[in-house]
Amino acid sequence: MRLYWVVDTAFEILTALSFCHLLNDMMQSLIPAIYPILKQNFQLDFTQVGLITFVLQLTGALLQPVVGHYSDRHPKPYALAAGMGFTLLGMLMLSKAGSFTMVLAATSLVGLGSSIFHPESSRMARAASGGRHGFAQSFFQVGGNFGSALGPLLAAFIVLRNGQSSIAWFSIAALVAMMFLVRVGSWYKGSGAMHAARRAASARHDTVSSRQVVTAVLILLALLFSKFVYLASLGSYYTFYLISRFGLTVQSAQIHLFVFLGAVAAGTIIGGPVGDRIGRRQVILASILGVLPFTLALPYANLFWTRILTVIIGVVLASAFSVIVVYAQELMPGRVGMIAGLFFGVAFGISGIGAAALGALADRTDIYYVYRLCSYLPAIGVLAFWLPRVEPAPSHHEHREQVSPVVPELEPAAE
Repeated sequence: MRLYWVVDTAFEILTALSFCHLLNDMMQSLIPAIYPILKQNFQLDFTQVGLITFVLQLTGALLQPVVGHYSDRHPKPYALAAGMGFTLLGMLMLSKAGSFTMVLAATSLVGLGSSIFHPESSRMARAASGGRHGFAQSFFQVGGNFGSALGPLLAAFIVLRNGQSSIAWFSIAALVAMMFLVRVGSWYKGSGAMHAARRAASARHDTVSSRQVVTAVLILLALLFSKFVYLASLGSYYTFYLISRFGLTVQSAQIHLFVFLGAVAAGTIIGGPVGDRIGRRQVILASILGVLPFTLALPYANLFWTRILTVIIGVVLASAFSVIVVYAQELMPGRVGMIAGLFFGVAFGISGIGAAALGALADRTDIYYVYRLCSYLPAIGVLAFWLPRVEPAPSHHEHREQVSPVVPELEPAAE
């Protein structure tokens, strides 16, 4: 007699998706990290460097909702592997690029791969959640957090030391991801989730009115603006702030930045499960508006309290994103891919534009003014009071009874 482990979350699938998210975002974050090499090799001016960023954001952010909308109607189980194939080609082309035009073409391929990866992998993470949608999104997203932090580190140790041609080594990461994603696609095709997604997209059952949906989406986008512009202020300029205000060395400031990024990763993995337990609207409100006292205090804190406050801010503020994505997916049933593409794309775009705008503001004023101004951004979180209630706050018992109909059969544990 065969005995089977029965679980309500396809954890193996979620782990594969999170790992591939790490690899995808690592390769994507590699591009800005190698700007000094590209600038030197091709004698680029800052306008051309900005054009590379624009192409990456255009293909990697703006196309995501389009891809998600299409795949809601026409799910493709192996789209993830195909999208990673574009990234692989982009890495190889970038390593061999002999002109600025080829650099732009390679960058667009990496962005295209990312635009396919995020909405599709978010959809599959939801399918493998076993009802724990918040946990699944958090677990999936934390891989991307680690990947974004890993890209610049690997660029410093590999590409900046060995030159442009060493970028080709990163195509191995894309190839590894493709192998995992082919297996994920086979699971998605065989589990019944693909057909369920197609039926859901064809027969929507909105839980709120169209007017409420539009209002809620606009509120959520405003909350994303607040969250990601503030995070961009810390992610891009925290080291400069520490060096300028407290006289820290570059190495010490980098360690402080690493601690902050670790807090962001912790917040990402915490937010989803908490939202599953107490309700997503409550977590969104607490995460954005609740962090306001800490952001207001940060510009006036000494070094000791700066360390404490940035950890608290990182954990609390980062807990919102996975919850916002799941809340929006529940707000618009049958539009899982489009919602994921929209919010991942907006988050990516806001982060890049926000960082550039804050840098320009710091040049015109000073870094202290930037942090004083940004400290008020979480006040936008008050808008969360106007979000409609689309889900009851589930109890732990109710949560455990949720079982996904698309969980695959696992390998036998014993004979």
